[in-house]
Amino acid sequence: MDAPANPWFSWQYLERNWGEVVDALVIHIQLTLLAMLIAVAIALPLAILARRMPRLAGPVMGFTGVLYTIPSFALFALLAPYTGIGRTTVLIGLVMYALLILVRNILVGLEGVDPDVVDAAKGLGYTKNKLLFSVELPNALPSMIAGLRLATVSTVALVTVGVVVGYGGLGQLMFRGLQSDYRAQIATSALLCLALALVLDVLLMVAGRMAMPWNRAQGSRSARKAAQVRLENAS
Repeated sequence: MDAPANPWFSWQYLERNWGEVVDALVIHIQLTLLAMLIAVAIALPLAILARRMPRLAGPVMGFTGVLYTIPSFALFALLAPYTGIGRTTVLIGLVMYALLILVRNILVGLEGVDPDVVDAAKGLGYTKNKLLFSVELPNALPSMIAGLRLATVSTVALVTVGVVVGYGGLGQLMFRGLQSDYRAQIATSALLCLALALVLDVLLMVAGRMAMPWNRAQGSRSARKAAQVRLENAS
C-alpha cells in the first residue's frame, strides 16, 4: 500500500486551514511591530544619552551586546517562570535582541554627523534639543533606517522561537508541522515568514527614502556627474 502524499506545497492545506494560518500570521505581525516599537522607544534615548555622555557609550553597548549573545531558546525559558507563558515573555525577549542593533546604528549615525554642520548650527544659537532634532537625527537617518530594517527582519525570524513559551505566531504552525512531519505546514509557515520579512523590509526602505528626499536629490546629482565624466572620458 502506497504511503499518503506528503508534498511540500499544497493549496488544499491552505484551503482547509486558512483561518488558522491567518490567525498565526496576524499574531506574528503584531509581535514583530509591537516589539520594534518598544525597542525603538528604548534604544533611541539610550543612544542619545550615550552620544551626549561618551563615558556611557561603552557600558551601554556592552550591556546590549551581552543581551544579544544569550541563546533565544534559553532566554525565553529563563523568562517564563517570572513573566509567564505567552505574549509578554516573547515581547521581552524580542525587544532585548533588537536593542543592540538599534542602539549601535543610532549611535553610529549620530557620531557620523559632520562636525562642521554641528558647529554651524551652534553658531546660529541652536539649543541642544533643537540641534538634536533639527540637525543630528535627520543626518543620522540613513544609519538609523539601516538598523531598523536589520532589526525588523531579525525579529520576524525570532518570533518563531516564541513557540517555546506557546506564543510563536507562525512558529506554532512550523513546530506542529515538524512534529507530525507535515511538509505543507512547514513550508507554508516558513514561506510566510520569509514573505513577511521581505514586505516589512521593502516598506521600511520606501519609508526611509520618503523621509530623506535630500538623499534622492544627492543621488541624482551624483548619477548625472558620473554620466558626464563617462562622456568626457569617451570623447
